[in-house]
Amino acid sequence: MSGEDRQSQLAREHKERQVQRAEEARKARRSTFVGAGVGTVVVVGGVIAATVLLGGGDDRTNVAASSDPSPSASASVSAQPTPSTAVSAGPVSCEYREDTSGSPAKKVGYPPKKPNLKLKTMTITTNHGDVVIDLATQAAPCTVNSMAFLAKKNFYDNTRCHRLATPENSGLGLLQCGDPQAKADGKNPTDGQGSSGYVFNDENLGGLPYTKGTVALAQAGDASNQNGSQFWISLADDTAQLQPAYTPFGTVSKGMDILEKVYAGGWITNPDDITGDGGSNAPKIPVIIKDVKLS
Repeated sequence: MSGEDRQSQLAREHKERQVQRAEEARKARRSTFVGAGVGTVVVVGGVIAATVLLGGGDDRTNVAASSDPSPSASASVSAQPTPSTAVSAGPVSCEYREDTSGSPAKKVGYPPKKPNLKLKTMTITTNHGDVVIDLATQAAPCTVNSMAFLAKKNFYDNTRCHRLATPENSGLGLLQCGDPQAKADGKNPTDGQGSSGYVFNDENLGGLPYTKGTVALAQAGDASNQNGSQFWISLADDTAQLQPAYTPFGTVSKGMDILEKVYAGGWITNPDDITGDGGSNAPKIPVIIKDVKLS
C-alpha cells in the first residue's frame, strides 16, 4: 500500500469513528439530565447551558469533591412545596404514552389515568436510611401518579442512583436516580439511559425553584414532555440557575443529612460516558434504593 493510499485509509477510518461517536452521543443524549438520566451541562464563563436527567430517557452525570461542596451536613430542608401553578378545578386525567426513543426499558405497564390527589409524601428507603419528600400533588398530579404507580410495581426497588453532579464537575449539585438498568460504578457507559417504557407531559414548570431539596423529573434538556422514571434531587442552590424545563414535584423534608454525606463524598468520573456530559459520574458513596412508598 502506497503512502498516499495509507493516508486516505487512515482519514476514512478517522471519519467513520467520528460519525460513530456522534451517533452514539445522539442516542444517549435524551436521558442524561441537566443533562436522563433526571443531560448535558456546558459551563461557559460561569453560564450554565443545561441540555438534559438530570436526565431520564435515552440521553440521560477520579476527582475528589471540594472541601465544602455543600452546606453544613446538619442543615435540613423542611420548606413545604408552594407551587405557583395549581391544577385547575375539575377532574384530572393523565395521559401516558409509549416511549419510542429506543431507550432500554423495564416495562411494568402504564399508570391509571385518574390520579390520587390525596397523596402527600413519598418515602425513599435507601441503604443509608429514609429520605422523605413532601409532594406537590395538586400542581403535578400526573407526575405523582406515575411515581405512585412505579412504586407499587416495585420498579425502584434495589436500583442505584447513577449520577452525582456537583458545581465542580457540572456547575450543578444534584443526585439522579431512577434508571433501572444503572450500575452506578463509574464504568458503565449507558448509565442514565434506562426508563419505564412510557413518557408523559411536563407539569408545574416554574412552580418550584430548583434550590436545595427540590425534587424533579429528568429529561433531555432539549426535550419537553418526555418524562419517565428518572428523577433528581437538588443538593445545592447552584442548581436553581436551571431554566424551568424539568417538572418539580416535591421537596425533601427529612433525610437531607444523608444526601449531604453522599454529596460530600465526591464522585467517580466515568471515562466511557457516551453522553460526554458526566451523566454517568457515580457517587463514590453508593446510594441504593431499597423501596419507595407514597402515602
